[in-house]
Amino acid sequence: MAKLSEKIGYGFGDLASSMFWKIFSYFIPFFYADIFGLHPAHAGFLIVITKIYDAISDPVMGMIADRTQTRWGKYRPYLLWVAIPFAVVGILTFYTPSGTYLFKHIYAYVTYLLLMTAYTAVNVPYGAMLGVVSDDAHEKSVFSSFRMFFAYVGSFVSMGIFAIFEQKLIGTPKADGGVITSIKEAAPMQFTSVVAIVAVLSAIFFILSFLLTREHVKVERKESGASSVKKDLVALLKNGPWWALTGASIFLLICGAMRGGATVYYFSNILGTSAVFGSVIFLTIGEVAQMAGVPLSVPLSEKLGRKGTGILALMFIAVASAAIALVPSTTAGFWILLGLQILVCIGIGVISPLLWAMFSDVADYSELENGSASTGLVFSSSSMAQKFGSAFGSAIVAWVLAFAGYQSGVAESGPVIDGAIRGLMSYLPAIAALVAAGLMLLYPLTTSRMKGIRSRLAATRQQP
Repeated sequence: MAKLSEKIGYGFGDLASSMFWKIFSYFIPFFYADIFGLHPAHAGFLIVITKIYDAISDPVMGMIADRTQTRWGKYRPYLLWVAIPFAVVGILTFYTPSGTYLFKHIYAYVTYLLLMTAYTAVNVPYGAMLGVVSDDAHEKSVFSSFRMFFAYVGSFVSMGIFAIFEQKLIGTPKADGGVITSIKEAAPMQFTSVVAIVAVLSAIFFILSFLLTREHVKVERKESGASSVKKDLVALLKNGPWWALTGASIFLLICGAMRGGATVYYFSNILGTSAVFGSVIFLTIGEVAQMAGVPLSVPLSEKLGRKGTGILALMFIAVASAAIALVPSTTAGFWILLGLQILVCIGIGVISPLLWAMFSDVADYSELENGSASTGLVFSSSSMAQKFGSAFGSAIVAWVLAFAGYQSGVAESGPVIDGAIRGLMSYLPAIAALVAAGLMLLYPLTTSRMKGIRSRLAATRQQP
C-alpha cells in the first residue's frame, strides 16, 4: 500500500507540468506576437513545427526511459535530472533578446524547441511512472486522481500569478507620460520575470515529486539494441487496446478544444457580452467543476469498471454538450449555460484520470503479450496523440468559422456564422464525445480481464 505522501508527491509532478502547460496554451502566441515581436504567421508556424517535432520526440523519450536503469528506478530520476534545466530553458524561451529580426526568429526556434525537449524529457517519464508506482488497479486509479486534481491546482496557480501580474501592471506609468492599460504594454523583462516565478515553482515541485515518490514495481526489458526498438514499435502498432484508448482520448481532446476555442466567439457573438470577462468566468467554472469530478472517478470505476465509467462519462458529456444548442440568448440562458458547463466538466473530470489509469493497463497488457515492458513508449505515444487531438480540435474551430464566412472585426456576423459558433459549442463536441464513447466500446481490457493479466505478470515481475 503506497503512502499518502507518495500520492501527493505524484500529484506534484502534474502540478509542475500544468503550470507551464497553461503558459504554452494561453500565452505563447500572445508573447511571440505582442511582446517578442514575431509576425503572427511566423509565430503560428513555429508552434505547428513543434507539434511535428513532438511526433518524434515523445516516443523516442519513452523508449529512452524504458531503457534507463538507476538505483532510483527507470522513470523517477528524470524528475530530478530535468527539473532545473527545464526551468532555465523556460525562462530563456520567454526572454526577448536584442538584435535583428532574423536573429530573434532563430532564437525563438532554438529556445522553444529546447523547451519542448525539456518538457518531453520530464513529462513522458513522469506519465510512465503511473505504471510502476503500484501493481494494484485501485491504487493506480487513486494515483491518477491525485495527478489530475493537482494538475488543476497548477493551472490555477499559473493563471493566478499572471492575473496578479496584470493587475499590478495596469495603471503604472509609461515613459511617454501615459499609463499602461493592457498586458500587451508590458516590458519584455517584466514578462520574463513573471515566467521565472512559474519556472522556479515548477522546478521545486518536480524535485518534491522525485523526493516523495517511489517505483514499487520493477519491470524488466528482455532485449536491447536496435532490434528491441523495432520490436517495441511493431508491438505498439499491433496493440488493439492502445488504438481504441488512444482514439477515444483524441476525440475527447477534440471535444474539449472545440468548446474552449469557440467560447470567446460564443460570448461575443451569441450572448453579446464581454468576450474576455465572460469566457474567463465560463472556463474558470469549468476548471472547478473538473476538480469536483475527479474524486468521483474512483468510486464509480469500482462499481462500473473503468471502461463502463468512461463510456457513461462520455455519453453524459455528449448529452450536456448537445443541450447547449437549445440555450436561449438571454440572462436566464447565461445561467443555464453555466449549469451545462458544470455538467460537461464534471464528466471530463471523471474520465480524465481514468484514461491515464487505463493506459497503465495497456502497458501491463503489452508487457504480458510481448514479454518485455515498454511502459514509457505506451505513455509517450499516448501523450503525443493527445497533443494532436488538442491541436486538431483548435484547427476545427478555425476551419468551421472560415467556412461560415467569419471575418475578424465585423460586428454583424449573421445567422450562418452564429449557427457555426453554436455548433462548435454544442453539436460538434457532442459528436466528438459520442465517437470517443464508440471507440471506448472497442476497448477490451475489462476489470475481470485485467485481474488475470496482473496475476500472470505478478509471477514474472521482481518486487524491489
